[in-house]
Amino acid sequence: MAGVMDSVDQRTQLVGQNRLELLLFRLSGQQMYGINVFKVREVLPCPPLSALPGRSQLVRGVAHIRGGTLSIMDMNQAIGRGPLKDDGNSFVIITEYNRTAQGFLVRGVDRIVNMNWSEIHPPPKGTGKDNYLTAVTEVDGKLVEIVDVEKILAEVSPAMDRVSEGVVSANLASQVLEKPVLVIDDSSIARKQVKRVLDSMGVKTLLKENGKEALDYLKAIAAEGKNPKDEVLMVISDIEMPEMDGYTFTAEVRNDPKLAGLHVILHSSLSGVFNTSMVKKVGADHFLAKFHPDELAKMVNDYVVDTTGQDIQGAPTR
Repeated sequence: MAGVMDSVDQRTQLVGQNRLELLLFRLSGQQMYGINVFKVREVLPCPPLSALPGRSQLVRGVAHIRGGTLSIMDMNQAIGRGPLKDDGNSFVIITEYNRTAQGFLVRGVDRIVNMNWSEIHPPPKGTGKDNYLTAVTEVDGKLVEIVDVEKILAEVSPAMDRVSEGVVSANLASQVLEKPVLVIDDSSIARKQVKRVLDSMGVKTLLKENGKEALDYLKAIAAEGKNPKDEVLMVISDIEMPEMDGYTFTAEVRNDPKLAGLHVILHSSLSGVFNTSMVKKVGADHFLAKFHPDELAKMVNDYVVDTTGQDIQGAPTR
């Protein structure tokens, strides 16, 4: 399994093509689950785990891997089911989210499948706000559930969403002239995190769950004869999303003369793989790894400062 993780360079060719590769795995039953290969560092048989005093109940223990210590979370328990049995046959999927590595205990790993994001759909209506699904798809006629890992991590180690003093201009809210920031993310937790940061800055938000939904909204504005730049301050978009990913969304925006002038920030937990060259490939203005409220606030603040001619304290710069 480790061998299939070595071809990251080839997988970068998927960028902008609305494609992804899913690593399929199982938990306690026959249901298949998936995780984006770009998030996966390594898959290995579960090593011996050491108890961690005061740990979350979702953390089974810590493992010593590659000279470092890694927390191992029980994925089955994290999605509201019982803990996996410790029978010596489990695997650990080592992932990178939000600039940190973590391990997830699973029953078994199946294979990698190449898919189009248009084949990945939001969870069915009626699954409720407390479900741990971010998307679903179908492989070989069987349902595959894609887990909202950011929700799990937020419960184990909640992210700070308070902006430090001095990061934001004193009169920033008055400078943005009521225009909202368009926030696009399929994770409800991630949308709420970004919204709380922008709310604290006095900046309004407009929330969409995937790139297709956001693109349809922007094109509808343009079809009414309005300039989207007059209706939206900027766009902050996730990369991984059902229906249409953030890279494809950005490429579509840049290829539409009516939308091309929008300021787009790609804001993703894919911090270990996507670099500046990939951002440039689709024409995004910036890439920001999740989730650091000060960095997000500063990027929004600096854009407003640059476009309005105000410095950090609200004094004219030109």
